[in-house]
Amino acid sequence: MTDLTELGIAAIRDGVRAGTFSAVEVAEAFNANIAAAKALNAFLVETPEHALAAARAADAARAAGEELKPLAGVSIGMKDLFCTAGVATTAASHILEGFTPTYESTVSQNLWDAGAGMLGKLNMDQFAMGSSNETSAFGNVISPWRRKDGGNAPLAPGGSSGGSSAAVAARLCPGATGTDTGGSIRQPAAFTGISGIKPTYGRCSRWGTIAFASSLDQAGPMARDVRDCAIMLEAMAGFDAKDSTSLKLDVPRWEAGLSPSMAGKRVGIPKEYRVDGMPAEIEALWQRGIAWLKDAGAEIVDVSLPHTKYALPAYYIIAPAEASSNLARYDGVRYGLRDLPQGAGLQDMYAATRADGFGSEVKRRIMIGTYVLSAGFYDAYYTQAQKVRTLIARDFQAAFETCDVLLTPTAPSAAFALGEKSADPIAMYLNDVFTVPSSLAGLPAMSVPGGLDEAGLPLGLQIIGKPLDEQGVLNAGLAIEERAGFTARAGRWW
Repeated sequence: MTDLTELGIAAIRDGVRAGTFSAVEVAEAFNANIAAAKALNAFLVETPEHALAAARAADAARAAGEELKPLAGVSIGMKDLFCTAGVATTAASHILEGFTPTYESTVSQNLWDAGAGMLGKLNMDQFAMGSSNETSAFGNVISPWRRKDGGNAPLAPGGSSGGSSAAVAARLCPGATGTDTGGSIRQPAAFTGISGIKPTYGRCSRWGTIAFASSLDQAGPMARDVRDCAIMLEAMAGFDAKDSTSLKLDVPRWEAGLSPSMAGKRVGIPKEYRVDGMPAEIEALWQRGIAWLKDAGAEIVDVSLPHTKYALPAYYIIAPAEASSNLARYDGVRYGLRDLPQGAGLQDMYAATRADGFGSEVKRRIMIGTYVLSAGFYDAYYTQAQKVRTLIARDFQAAFETCDVLLTPTAPSAAFALGEKSADPIAMYLNDVFTVPSSLAGLPAMSVPGGLDEAGLPLGLQIIGKPLDEQGVLNAGLAIEERAGFTARAGRWW
């Protein structure tokens, strides 16, 4: 029998429906891979019985001749930012260590309702703050990739959804949930040679998802290819009355609408994304992506997004400001860690709990956010950043008058070694230079693998679409995927 862990979501779903193999066989195969891959530190909690229970239900439904659910037989990984009833949820932070929700996030519930099983909770950057998965309180996630020159330096899987990207790339799960605030689905997908899509802001409910920056956070799928992302996103998305930012719209049938033809479509190439110091291999990949979309029938047009250079500074004012507010709830009073020194008062408990519970990057962002929201600096920083955000959204709106989607690189480099940038926050923040603008504008955007760099590491291409046009983004991604023919995968060293 084919190694079941080499199959993606569509192949598993179709194989279970056809009776080629059982859902239990699939769950057992992935559970075994997870047990053998502890060195990657991708999973914080393993839930083999959850996956097996869903698999048994799928097999029983098929045996009874019942119609199978959309994700029957598919076991996935769940980023530890989504609350899961009865299963520890920590956002990879010491301050939530031991917290077990009594409720289920809407996104995870939608997936269970669609028949999916959970293989476990995936490691991540603490409170989704990071670009390398080095800020987790429970240790770094290690990418399954290695440089072909034989160097053994462990590589970053990207962040914050680094556990998700590493698990999919290492064949520990066929797909995983991620969240994207400024690029945390797309950048790790690019680093590990998989696909990932951030849908339009509001497509997926934020209810039950631990908040970082509420006006930016958006859930999305990470999987082997574009079709698998479309399948998974259909199950995740949908209106939720419990989330005031949720869009009251029907979920399109994205998988059925997939087409690699770009005939009649115009693809915009924003000149501002040619940043200083961009590696030649990133530029070369971008040019190949342009050629692939032309081959698919697209017309290539040059566009300008003049406020792009202000996106990163604006993001690193707005996101920390919202984090400062959202993370104020972790004070040791209601849940999670409580650090109560001998003879301490209430203020002492607050200070001790937060000092002990939050990691250095989370503290840095809380301090930045508190500063820009303070009375003397609110107008100088936060108000100005929000104005810039509006200008960035207008830039995209103007660009989409002349094109249907935009094509850019996903990240300014391939994966870097763990520890290589952790001492320089600015260098780390620059990983988001290509992904942040579309997040500020709430647009759908996707990364698909396009090739390898000289060291044999994956590089990604990003497609940005109009609001609610996930179909256009997925189709452009599929056109690139078919022409790139990316089949490289990490060698099994763990």
